Amino acid sequence: MSNARVTILVPGRINSRVPERLKEHFDILAVPHGAELELSEAEAARVRGIAVSGALPRSWIARLPALEMVASFGVGYDGVDVAAAAERGIVVSNTPDVLNDEVADTAVALLINTIRRLPQAEAWLRQGRWPEEGPFPLTPLSLKGRHVGIHGLGRIGIEIARRLEPFKVRISYHTRRPRSDVGYTHFPTLAGLAEAVDTLISIVPNTPQTLKAINADVLKALGPDGVLINVGRGTTVDEAALIAALTDGTIAAAGLDVFEKEPHVPQALLDLPNVSVLPHVASASVPTRNAMADLVVDNLVSWFTTGRALTPVPETPQGARGPL
Repeated sequence: MSNARVTILVPGRINSRVPERLKEHFDILAVPHGAELELSEAEAARVRGIAVSGALPRSWIARLPALEMVASFGVGYDGVDVAAAAERGIVVSNTPDVLNDEVADTAVALLINTIRRLPQAEAWLRQGRWPEEGPFPLTPLSLKGRHVGIHGLGRIGIEIARRLEPFKVRISYHTRRPRSDVGYTHFPTLAGLAEAVDTLISIVPNTPQTLKAINADVLKALGPDGVLINVGRGTTVDEAALIAALTDGTIAAAGLDVFEKEPHVPQALLDLPNVSVLPHVASASVPTRNAMADLVVDNLVSWFTTGRALTPVPETPQGARGPL
């Protein structure tokens, strides 16, 4: 059997490199990314793989009796109902590692922007305020001498930490279990980490355990000189508590690349002068997104030629099916 006869479902928008490369190996069914799966029963019966960016609900998986594998575009795959996939023995893959450097670079840049208010300083110059009003005001914060706590020392978290070492800051971290390969101080609780540090960088996935984990108590523990940076998932932060903390001086500043209900960002957050915001662009360079797209396709090609996925997520089985 030729793998050109395998049908891959592509719901909604995805990096254009994915369908371009998929066409070399598979038949493609492109459908809108809505609440309902707009396929006939005959079409649904043909689908053996999916390439998706974003949500893939249980109801869609249930409609696809021949589905074997889901290749998700992104290191985070919380939009895919992995429990529903696992129940059926369907493998889910993601795109780890290829975006680690880009996200880590962005996290450090966002930290510096937030502390030194560099976007506001550039706006001051561009608006002609320098000759009219004088130099941009001194920033109240500095990176020098800070104690940075990393919430999640996984693949990306460790890259952030390594980039921060030359800045001569202290580094600590919170994970469920301490790592044996680093010399940074481990804190068994997020609240304990926040109490010890003055800078908190969050890079954790969206799970029930991380949902609004950075709440009013954690922000209070971070303190009035505290800076919060979030490049993980917007759902990790209680945005209402964050807005209150930034408004009343509970913490000093925040830099955010992700938001609770993105692309919608609360106006109250945008109106605050001590916030630096980005529109979820941590991995958004052409080279990195191309590498992510290639890994999506390569996972599907590997599955349907060797019976093994390249980067399966741990929640779903890696039981090999026979090669074509």
